Amino acid sequence: MRFCYGKQDWRTLERGEENCYLMTNGLGGFSSLTIIGSCSRNDHAVLMACVDSPNHRYNMIHRLEEILHIGKREYVISSQNKKEKELREEGYYFQSNFVYQDMPVWTYLTEGIEIVKTLALEPERNTIGISYEIRNCSTEDVELEVIPHLQFVPKGNQLPKDQVFVIEGKKICSNGQQLYTQTNGLFLEQPVKYCEDQFYAYDACDGRRETGRTAINHRVVFSVLAGKADTLTMVYGTGPNISSMEKIVEEVKEYRGCLKKQAGFQDKIAQTLSVNANQFLSFRSSTKGQTILAGFPFFEDWGRDTMIAIHGCCLAVHQYQAAESILKTFMSYCKKGLMPNLFPEGAEQPGYNTVDASLLFILAVYEYYRKTNNIEFVQSAYKVMAEIVEYYEKGTDYGIRMDTDGLIMAGKEYDQVTWMDVRVGDILPTPRHGKPVEINAYWYNVLCIMEQFHFLCPEDTKDYKKMAGQVKKSFQKFWNPETGCLKDVLSDQKEKIQTDSQIRCNQIWAVSLPFSVLAPEYERQVVDIVFRKLYTPYGLRTLAPEDKEFCPFYGGAQLERDLAYHQGTVWVFPLGGYYLAYLKVNKYSKEAKNYVFKQLENLEPALREGCIGQLPEIYDGKNPTNSKGCFAQAWSVGEILRVYDALRMTGAE
Repeated sequence: MRFCYGKQDWRTLERGEENCYLMTNGLGGFSSLTIIGSCSRNDHAVLMACVDSPNHRYNMIHRLEEILHIGKREYVISSQNKKEKELREEGYYFQSNFVYQDMPVWTYLTEGIEIVKTLALEPERNTIGISYEIRNCSTEDVELEVIPHLQFVPKGNQLPKDQVFVIEGKKICSNGQQLYTQTNGLFLEQPVKYCEDQFYAYDACDGRRETGRTAINHRVVFSVLAGKADTLTMVYGTGPNISSMEKIVEEVKEYRGCLKKQAGFQDKIAQTLSVNANQFLSFRSSTKGQTILAGFPFFEDWGRDTMIAIHGCCLAVHQYQAAESILKTFMSYCKKGLMPNLFPEGAEQPGYNTVDASLLFILAVYEYYRKTNNIEFVQSAYKVMAEIVEYYEKGTDYGIRMDTDGLIMAGKEYDQVTWMDVRVGDILPTPRHGKPVEINAYWYNVLCIMEQFHFLCPEDTKDYKKMAGQVKKSFQKFWNPETGCLKDVLSDQKEKIQTDSQIRCNQIWAVSLPFSVLAPEYERQVVDIVFRKLYTPYGLRTLAPEDKEFCPFYGGAQLERDLAYHQGTVWVFPLGGYYLAYLKVNKYSKEAKNYVFKQLENLEPALREGCIGQLPEIYDGKNPTNSKGCFAQAWSVGEILRVYDALRMTGAE
């Protein structure tokens, strides 16, 4: 999908900073700026290099300052917000166009001089290509001056005032990092100058660090004669063998074209998401395999997010080798029946504080098998899957164990083991200790899957069918006749009776999963009440609006954000579960499939807002209009792709 923006979209600098692009390199590195080329977050960068994949990132080139000289006149065509408003760079006045398809392209026009700027991030390398096509239709010679603003600091850090920058030939060195340069322009070294006052509006509104510092130690100058046209190219990379700008552009277009073809979707929204889903896939150096980054610009790779996102970001787009690599990595790190929620970095040990990642792993293996018929892989995973069930049955860390009724209990004290896992000091805004509804829906499905794969290991004497039968019978305890839907948690704490019965989105997975733990009439009631109370076109609310704990807005300092995170805030990824459940209870009828297709069309304007071509983490609960949290979220994209794939598999696309 080609996204085109015009001057109406940046009537003010603030409007121009509402939307941004994202390019990633498959190593954890990325490039992201607003559509007016500014940094509205300290995590924005022309080049965010990853020196140890996927999470050791350095903000190398933060932004570009650009000045057009026409005779003795000069025009700043770059844009950047500043703490002191009179110091703002307001080049958006001269910007006539912004287009994003495979890469971002800006167009500027003044006094008969047109400049088309393109950025391209090389796949699998920390290299950014920059070009300026200059068409000089004026009667005067012109000169374009480009000034890279550098940081060379770990992502999110502030540049120290005394950090040293050294240029050795065409190599810039600072803070143990180096950046090689290549340009057909005039490369001019200058004494280091530190620039204060970069203002980050989208960090300020969230209570994060709102200002930043950059360093200037060189500029690139390029001249074009009157009536002539020429192109300035600049390439920066962390390695010495730098590709040309032309080669980088060609590689990017070819790579993304192959992704689109491999995914094979016909719908334009699905095509866009299928290509951009790949932006979350990254190499992980510690495991020598693939991983899925949970979201940009904040998150790393997490077990739970990976096992949810893998369905859409890998399987639905036919990236089977990547899926197998990811699943094998998790198998090697399984410990006491638990999959890691956080992978090790350096000498650090993995974090295992999740009850759902292991169950979701088995669901992912099952879906992988349904897609590939690779029974040999399932056989290699069987021992790990059986180990998970064994530990969940007898008990493992974080209070995870099967109760006498066959249901899974999890969590104690300050444990945060489900996806609603916010903790603020000693406060758990959404405590879910006990028997969470979606965990036991997963558990039932896991037992059904193990029963299907039992033939692979005849020596395994566990009666999975009997266990699943007990779970299905006990699961009916979740039914709440007063609300006509499922309780969110079953617990023995009297003070939690009210919160256990809150209407939350977690119940939708009791319907959407392949094996039904509820009778059809109850499944339909769940789908109906989720639509009435929680559904929005951009996601599901985490709590019904009439609940006294409902928070209509998400924002402010971290405490305010965390308290609202799961108390009504709209999350995109459960929308996938809702649509799959809707299709299921309506038996994939033609009418149901047409309805879901029509609803999915609501996401097209969402792809233009926030991060172009991506789906965000969350929206406000009351009126979901602008994206919040991570501007690009793997499981949001993955779950919607999963719906498109389900429609395709049933002949709807």
